[in-house]
Amino acid sequence: MKKLIFLSLLMLFFASCASAQTKTWNQDFKKAMAESQKTGKPILVDFAGSDWCSWCIRLEKEVFSRPAFQKYAKKNLVLMLADFPRKKKLSAEVIAQNEELSKKYSIEGYPTVVLLSSKGETLGVTGYQQGGAEKYVEHLKGIISGPKSK
Repeated sequence: MKKLIFLSLLMLFFASCASAQTKTWNQDFKKAMAESQKTGKPILVDFAGSDWCSWCIRLEKEVFSRPAFQKYAKKNLVLMLADFPRKKKLSAEVIAQNEELSKKYSIEGYPTVVLLSSKGETLGVTGYQQGGAEKYVEHLKGIISGPKSK
């Protein structure tokens, strides 16, 4: 009986963690764009194959799920996931939206991370980078601030 209660509580914990992650990342581009325009924060669009792409899974594990990235993102970014899973089911609207975004931004592989201004202009394109969350945040800051003039 104690094992059953423990397993039930464990399942509830993981379900709440998964729903918290879903709330952090927009899956509706129009909503992400509206939030960006309201706050002035750039949009980070992660084009990923979340349930099959090993580099996407690694980027999530080493960067996106880490406190250093999450703290930076909460204050400075609007997060958008354009997912192309093989097992997980998405609505027809989300699939169509993600395919349209993939064409618009010429996505050729996963993970591809596109940073957009609140006007929808491309600030930069990147992907997986070694070094962990802190280094990735610095990398993003460099893209967002643009090239430095000498």
